[in-house]
Amino acid sequence: MAAAFPQALVERWACDEHRIGLKPVLKRVWTLPGQRPLAPVAPRYAWRSRVAFVHPASGRTVWHLATGVSADLFSVELAAFAQAVGAGPTKQLVLVLDQAGWHSSYDVVVPEHVPLLFLPSHSPALQPCEHLWHFSDAPLVNRHFRDVDELQDVQLARCAVLQERRALIRSATLFSWWPKRITKLQE
Repeated sequence: MAAAFPQALVERWACDEHRIGLKPVLKRVWTLPGQRPLAPVAPRYAWRSRVAFVHPASGRTVWHLATGVSADLFSVELAAFAQAVGAGPTKQLVLVLDQAGWHSSYDVVVPEHVPLLFLPSHSPALQPCEHLWHFSDAPLVNRHFRDVDELQDVQLARCAVLQERRALIRSATLFSWWPKRITKLQE
């Protein structure tokens, strides 16, 4: 990319989806000795898909909430991401993602300055976005939500907070082997 676009800044981003819903997220919590923790549980099956785009080298994130996953929705999310981050002739965005069917479908419309780089199959350990879900799920743990709209409001507020916590995001997603800077080839 750096050789093909010598006048452009080239950034490597990662993208992944995570499903959240009204089925409770239960985790262990600290309590006083002799007391049992209480978490209201009323499983219902309404979902949202949270899509995260992360730039591990800087900790910048772009979040989307969607009603599901499909090639058409992913095309819209890609276009919104490219516009939000400023992809263009002077800024190329290499997007690293898994091989989910809606990512690799021929129906996906990929923005002009956002080439896709697919990870090997069955390799979630290579995906920086996998480390974001722990942070974004925090306000959902051991809580009962009235409806999916309330869940969505809580999640949108959490994503806004995480966008400002770049150092935290960077520390969780910048793997030792992830390129900090893409340099141009020396002639």
